[in-house]
Formats: sequence, structure tokens, C-alpha cells
Amino acid sequence: MATVTFDKATRVYPGTEKPAVDQLEIDIADGEFLVLVGPSGCGKSTSLRMLAGLEDVNGGAIRIGDRDVTHLPPKDRDIAMVFQNYALYPHMTVAQNMGFALKIAGVNKTDIRTKVEEAAKILDLTEYLDRKPKALSGGQRQRVAMGRAIVREPQVFLMDEPLSNLDAKLRVQTRTQIAGLQRRLGVTTVYVTHDQVEAMTMGDRVAVLKGGLLQQVDTPRNMYDKPANLFVAGFIGSPAMNLVEVPITDGGVKFGNSVVPIERAALTEAANQGDTHVVVGCRPEHFDIVENNGTHLAKDDPTDAAGLAVTVNVVEELGADGYIYGTAEVNGETKDLVVRVGGRQIPEKGAVLHVVPRAGETHVFATGSGQRLSD
Repeated sequence: MATVTFDKATRVYPGTEKPAVDQLEIDIADGEFLVLVGPSGCGKSTSLRMLAGLEDVNGGAIRIGDRDVTHLPPKDRDIAMVFQNYALYPHMTVAQNMGFALKIAGVNKTDIRTKVEEAAKILDLTEYLDRKPKALSGGQRQRVAMGRAIVREPQVFLMDEPLSNLDAKLRVQTRTQIAGLQRRLGVTTVYVTHDQVEAMTMGDRVAVLKGGLLQQVDTPRNMYDKPANLFVAGFIGSPAMNLVEVPITDGGVKFGNSVVPIERAALTEAANQGDTHVVVGCRPEHFDIVENNGTHLAKDDPTDAAGLAVTVNVVEELGADGYIYGTAEVNGETKDLVVRVGGRQIPEKGAVLHVVPRAGETHVFATGSGQRLSD
């Protein structure tokens, strides 16, 4: 097992000036499961391919353990990669696919069979060892690809969107299996996905990239509770965090007809940057619905009601709770908002709710830089 270090690693594709990956700096601990996540074109797969030796590194360095592998060929890096498309040989059985790399390396047949059977047992593939890939489901093929990586006993596992070809239910099941398997084997793993739910549920830490730049690397909980900037705030979380630009006022910010208290340090920092407005973030579960005229879910819309008036457009009932997708007038603009409510408190479409961010659950960002201002 080994640590992995991206030391200002940079990749610039020929014919372009803008780096696909720009001075990436991440230290991955021995045995850690790190997930690279971000939208298409953010540089996550390129970063993984740089680590694998499939892309050149134009600046900085990459280390696996104490070895500088920046310019080593893939075969000398002691890594195993699991691809999105499985990349199985159709004419070989499951056992032959799993043991092929060992056969090429000159390992004797008895040892190969032993390692393949051990991996198959871990992955619940024992009864399929004599089948060919065409006789397997997508999830089983992906497990075969995992087995092929396991038998090599590499220092680092690299996984490039391995669940993309699976249906939704199987994805949930397989991601649990992969995360559990990684913890059992203790192999350092770098995993790429565009699915932030996948990232948050699988990784020990998550690294968010945008435009080739690392935005934040942290534990899933810290990233959810303290996103470093507006991009991370809007990207991490499902449904996404509500982000509303509001004016600064005495003691806080003006949110509809209410003043929401904000940390003094955040307001001071905004004032130092010359901002008269800040962007307040509030997750759907952190809104309180204000009671007006004795009604918890107010259908009227008095102009002097507390909070921000949200008109309900769509209601998503999930049983235990529900999500309200609505619109509100903020600073003369129509803004989409998502509010989570209890399963027994679902309003009708067209109703008007008045919401206020819960004290202590707001996030404050600078309007100009987009950086986090609150602690």
C-alpha cells in the first residue's frame, strides 16, 4: 500500500493554452478512498489518467509512496485501473479475464488460480468463473473488472466512473459493495465520478474540481457543512443549496421581510471588500416556515408577513418528507427555491409559504469572489 501525491501536477494538451489540470495539489493517505468529482470537462479523468501514466505531466510531479512516477510508464507504477466500459476480453472466461495480467507477468498457473478464486469469493463470482462476459449482467461484468484489479495486488486502485453503465438501483448496490471492499482490502483508491451523491457516500474525502482547478478537498461532512465557495455550495448536495443575493443591513441581511442574523466576522469581511450585498446559502432542510395568521402553511400573502414569500410550483412527495419547488421575488428578480417539509405538511400547488433560514444554518459568500465568508 502507498500514499499518493499530486505536487502541482499540470496537464496542457497540445494545441491549447489553458491547462486541463492546473497545478493540482492533493496528498492522499495510505489506504484512503479519495473521490474526484466535478462536471464534465473539469479535469477529473485527466487527473486520474496522469496518475495512471496514460497522460503526460507537463508540470509538477506525481508520487506513489516515495517514488516519483511522473514519467514512468504505466506498467512500472504498480497500479490497477477499473474502466467505465469494463474492457473485458469477450473470448475469455471470467477466470481467464481476471488472471490475464498475472499470466502475462509470468506467474505460475497454480498461483493464478488461487488468487482468482480468492478474488471471486470476495466478489461473489465463484459460480461464474467458467462463463464468458456475454453471459453476465452489467453489474457482474463490473465485478469481474474489479476482480482483475484485485488479483494484481497493486499499491493503488484507480477507478474511472466504473458505475456509469449500470441502472440506478444497481448503482446504489454496487457503490456500497465497492466502498466496503475497499475498506476490507485497505488499498489506496482514487475514484472518479460526475455524480456528487456517489462521491459523498463513498469517499473518505472528496476533491471537487472545476475547469482544471481544485476547488476544495475535504471529508463529505465538512464539504456539506462548510463549502469553500459558491461553486462547491451549488454542486454538493441534492437538491442543491439555495443561493440568494441579499443586501446587508444592521445586524445581518435582509431576507424578504425579515432580518436574518449573520456572523459579524462575515459582515466585516464583506464590508472590507466593499460589498453591500452578500450571497446567502441555505439548504432545503434548513428553512423554517413562518406561521402567519395562525396558519403553519400560509396560503395568503400579506405584504407585511415575516420571511420570504415562496409560491409553490411543484411538490415532490417522498413519503417521510417532501420537497417544494417554488419561486420568490428577491431584489426585483424571480428566484427558484427548494424547501424541504415534513411528509404530513405538504402544501398544495399555488400556495404561498413564508420561509426564513434557520439561525446558525446559513452560509455566507462574497458576491465578487464567491469565496466563503462565514466560519
